[in-house]
Amino acid sequence: MTADASGNAQKIEEVAAPKAKPVKKPETLLDNVKTIVYALGLALVLRVFLFQPFNIPSESMRPNLLVGDYIFVSKWDYGYSKHSIPFSPNIFSGRIMGATPARGDIVVFKLPRDGQTDYIKRVIGLPGDRVQIANGAVILNGSPIKRERLDDDIQSDAFGNIQRFERWRETNPEGKTYLTYNIEDGGQFDDTGVYVVPEGHLFMMGDNRDNSLDSRAPMEIGVGFVPMVNVVGRARLIFLSFKEDTKLFLPWTWFTGLRLDRIAVTAE
Repeated sequence: MTADASGNAQKIEEVAAPKAKPVKKPETLLDNVKTIVYALGLALVLRVFLFQPFNIPSESMRPNLLVGDYIFVSKWDYGYSKHSIPFSPNIFSGRIMGATPARGDIVVFKLPRDGQTDYIKRVIGLPGDRVQIANGAVILNGSPIKRERLDDDIQSDAFGNIQRFERWRETNPEGKTYLTYNIEDGGQFDDTGVYVVPEGHLFMMGDNRDNSLDSRAPMEIGVGFVPMVNVVGRARLIFLSFKEDTKLFLPWTWFTGLRLDRIAVTAE
């Protein structure tokens, strides 16, 4: 308090000085590097333990998977091996929390003869199974897998040529149902001997039966029996799909080539 000239007391307002705003520390190169490392670490954890994206480069799994499909592959279904990790480092052997795929599952695996190339096929035979192909039909443990003839799939290629695919609905002993293509009768692998699947291995086939190099061909030229350790994961979901004429460097084709009917579709 203070007094004015007349002696009356007068209150003096105390004005608080404005607080200084904290100065944001400029990001350093080290901060940026840390952010990138954290992001890469999170992406690696997701890729190794949860999901890994793949794209379909060939027609061996038609009509269920098409060239231009982008799929998520789950990593936990069958456990983890060195092939769950980028570049397949030889840091442990076998599988951790391993489980055997079911017949009918679509599986991504490393090609046995090089351990690096990613392949995708359907599981037909499990360890101990006896698999044979007779007149294009799969004989599993002495009994034909049930199959039903459907209407032909008629399509035109990029040049306007009409293509006709013979369609079959196959139902395996577990009740798993999926479609297959037959392009020609008397194809190279339409009639085979009996394959006995070794312990710890799988017998794989493509759904486009006359256009798939799979376990029907010996490992030296095809796939052969696939060791369980080579399994990467199970195909779960098609999250994007582009027509084959979509071009990376022609952005407008990203929209015209998008297959809307194949977005968020289960991979079966």
